[in-house]
Amino acid sequence: MPSAAERTRTLVQSTCSAVLLVPGLNAADPHQLMPSARNVGPDGDLFLELPAESPAVRAATHAEGDELTAVLEITDVAPVSVPHRIRGRARISGWLTTVPGVSGPGRTTLRLETGEAYVDDLWGAEEVEPEEFRDALPDPLVGHEAELLQHLHTAHGEQLSTLCGLLGELSARRCAAHRPSVVPLALDRYGLRVRLCEGRGRCFDARFEFPEPVRDISGLRHAMHTLFEAAAG
Repeated sequence: MPSAAERTRTLVQSTCSAVLLVPGLNAADPHQLMPSARNVGPDGDLFLELPAESPAVRAATHAEGDELTAVLEITDVAPVSVPHRIRGRARISGWLTTVPGVSGPGRTTLRLETGEAYVDDLWGAEEVEPEEFRDALPDPLVGHEAELLQHLHTAHGEQLSTLCGLLGELSARRCAAHRPSVVPLALDRYGLRVRLCEGRGRCFDARFEFPEPVRDISGLRHAMHTLFEAAAG
């Protein structure tokens, strides 16, 4: 399974929505506190691009040294329609400073020196040390996951329903009796997670591990083919 540091790093470098929170700071337009770009430097610091008129930019510009604390909050929402759609949240807190001379017109880049990190997602809730966050790599499928899940949902619904047969005898009988909808919920290099809903809000998740971690889309195609073959057999 992916480590807490890997999961946090994946969320940071995904397209999930994020907001930069600075104590005592409010914005008339919430978008002024939502970075348009997020990157992680070699030391594990976050580089966040915001509008030049953002109150966070003004606060960082006038702060002395690294005295300005801030928190980046990330919310991960499933890219397909499913009950209980929020998959997880991550928080990275630290000290905010400006980065001169690396932004586009009307934009300013801020540096968030990572002090603490925390993730609460489908795997559980865990704290992440700054060194662990620095050394972790994002999941190689992070840039494709949303598109892949949407494709599975729209084009492979019948094959997804066959996965019930891999859940063991008790769960397979339950699937046969209730015919739940099977929605692809999350995908990473280690496997596929689906949510099975029987109606009236009754849902449960199932995780299908790949034989070995995939490294790219080609490897994923092979892993998914193997998974569906096993379900069909």
